[in-house]
Amino acid sequence: MLNKEEHLQYKRHLTLEDIGEVGQNKLKDAKVLVVGAGGLGCPILQYLTAAGVGTIGIIDHDSVDQTNLQRQVLYGYNDIGKFKVSCAISKLEQLNKFVKFKSYIDRLTKSNAKKIFKAYDIIVDGTDNFGTRYLINDAAVLTEKPVVFGSIFKFEGQVSVYNYKNGPTYRCLYPKTDGGNLNCEEVGVLGVLPGIVGLLQANEVIKMICEIGEVLTGKLLVFNALSMSQNIISYDKTVHAHVTYIEDVEEEFNVNTSMKSLTFDEYLKHKDDLFVLDVRTLKEHDMFHLSHDYHIPLKEISDRYIEIDTNKSILVYCQTGKRSIQAIEILKRLNIKNKLYNLKNGLQQPI
Repeated sequence: MLNKEEHLQYKRHLTLEDIGEVGQNKLKDAKVLVVGAGGLGCPILQYLTAAGVGTIGIIDHDSVDQTNLQRQVLYGYNDIGKFKVSCAISKLEQLNKFVKFKSYIDRLTKSNAKKIFKAYDIIVDGTDNFGTRYLINDAAVLTEKPVVFGSIFKFEGQVSVYNYKNGPTYRCLYPKTDGGNLNCEEVGVLGVLPGIVGLLQANEVIKMICEIGEVLTGKLLVFNALSMSQNIISYDKTVHAHVTYIEDVEEEFNVNTSMKSLTFDEYLKHKDDLFVLDVRTLKEHDMFHLSHDYHIPLKEISDRYIEIDTNKSILVYCQTGKRSIQAIEILKRLNIKNKLYNLKNGLQQPI
């Protein structure tokens, strides 16, 4: 039951006939897991905390980077280099002292997803890559948990709810991917867009918990920030909803986990013996790059790889270490004979 101070804090909710004390107690009893504490995760976490969701879990292995500050509004300059989960919880605890937080400073994997999901009522997907979205879908189906999905791309966002009351799943909407997705690091994103989409996701969570309104199950909301258009596309449950195991995301996208990586210190030690290749965008390269490197954006690797005329081992780098892995896989398929190394964690580390 709500105490006197909670009655004051949630007064505007309690006044709403469709929520009232019954609905607020449902929020208090709810357990929600937010996967990703980035652009989408920040507004989702802020408004679920403000709404009084009783237990909120946050899983994210990343740390705050200065480039995050344009859209990840929970963080500031003093947070750069610190784990997002820790920073987020310290801010959220100041917003609502009645909410319990559970931190997972870890990467969501096929090994831990089911165990973590079982402790929650609703999963909220605030990630930015297809691989993790399929992982979330499969684990949610196997643990019978609904998922509130959101995605952003440049000026457009999408929101949907899947696996809700045995409804359609993410695989019904997107049965398969070729792994060629780009994230906001590579193509950019309007800073306010994740705020809008994240709030729409938080809204779906509150509706589900309080059992009010019409949940976006079997429906994909598409929002365009430039035209302010909003369309809802319906989709049905298909055979792809049937899941018996969690697919190996890394195998699905042909990522070689045994790939040799070099730390930044190792790079400094051996840099004279390495051909250093930057596969970030031109804007990123112009802002900052390693000395004596060669620049070929990831999307141009297949066309320009012949420019890599060297007998040295090749060290490939990007901002986080993800695009460089993709570049190395492309170079291997193109039969580059040089030894290939990935700069571990890219330029995220202190340098």
